[in-house]
Amino acid sequence: MRIFYAAPDYALDSSMVATQLWRANLHDSLVDLGHQVVEFDIDYKPFNFCLDPKTEEQHRIVNENRTHFSESLIRQLHAAHRQQPIDLFFSYFYSAYVDPQVIRDIGKLGIPTVNWFCNASYQFHLVEEISAAYDYCLVPEKFRLQDYRDAGANPIYCQEAANPNVYRSYDLKRDYPITFVGQNYGNRSHYLGSLHQAGLDIRAWGPLWNKEPDPISGFKQLRRRVRNYLKGRPVQQRLPLECCGPPLSDDDLIKMYSRSKISLGFSAVAELPSDGSEPIRQVRLRDFEATMSGAFYLVEAFDELTDFFEPDHEIVFYRNEEELIDKARYYLSNDQARERIRIAGMNRARSEHTWQQRFDSCFAKMGLNDHGHKRSA
Repeated sequence: MRIFYAAPDYALDSSMVATQLWRANLHDSLVDLGHQVVEFDIDYKPFNFCLDPKTEEQHRIVNENRTHFSESLIRQLHAAHRQQPIDLFFSYFYSAYVDPQVIRDIGKLGIPTVNWFCNASYQFHLVEEISAAYDYCLVPEKFRLQDYRDAGANPIYCQEAANPNVYRSYDLKRDYPITFVGQNYGNRSHYLGSLHQAGLDIRAWGPLWNKEPDPISGFKQLRRRVRNYLKGRPVQQRLPLECCGPPLSDDDLIKMYSRSKISLGFSAVAELPSDGSEPIRQVRLRDFEATMSGAFYLVEAFDELTDFFEPDHEIVFYRNEEELIDKARYYLSNDQARERIRIAGMNRARSEHTWQQRFDSCFAKMGLNDHGHKRSA
């Protein structure tokens, strides 16, 4: 197919981390499948500064941005379509990017439209307005499928994956006992701090790890610690700065999975609820990139993840900080068990959880043939 591809290089705020991994997963996998990919040429960063219009001023900014973004999009798509027909429009768009009517107008050209979005677990409101304008929405959060339907959209369950041409195991010394690479938020600092407090060697790299909290956020953390203490909840731990580092390059991130005896994963997303209720959880990109890169993967328990990996055989679950500490100690001292699970997880990821397979499956569900047209019954 000839695909018009419109997506930033990373699904999160690309101003925070210089990375090409989202491009490597989505764009490069479509190319690997033999599709001709025509890219939307635009700098997404200015549009990412205001994705959630909560005030009149933010509404004004979003409306101005959408006008510029929409005009650029439709102009480039028409030019590409005149040059040679486009068979599929593929995007990773927020509602703040584009006017829904523009997506409908693309569909009126006879071009199937599909939007991929992977943060609807806690940010569905950021894509709800445009979801119904697409022919299809690819949705990795199973529990959000009905929300898309209620918004008038046509969702297809499509779990995240990884590109095996990018994520692979390296023959490197496993010189770090336990590591985590990713942003510092939610329950992550507490879990890593608990490991350190238990005397285990834990290191973290990523945004917000290697700097002191600002006075306001520090005060909020202190107030939360006091409130949890008064309610009998565990005191929140914090990983010392000397155990933390800045975001890694894409290559170093992947190699870190080969340099670590244990790679940690978290299923909780966003900030912890202030009322003490359970956080929102979802399957993450890291679940596939870590395993595909040959990591021994110790991840926060989440039932949906068992659809993709077998716990204790391909990955290992923990449900609280005590279980995390116990299992980390056990697998650090049991090399054979750790190696067996690591290899099984890598084999499962590489055989069943590639983006190439996900796209083939989704295009089949859409009923598209190699030229984007509906297959005949």
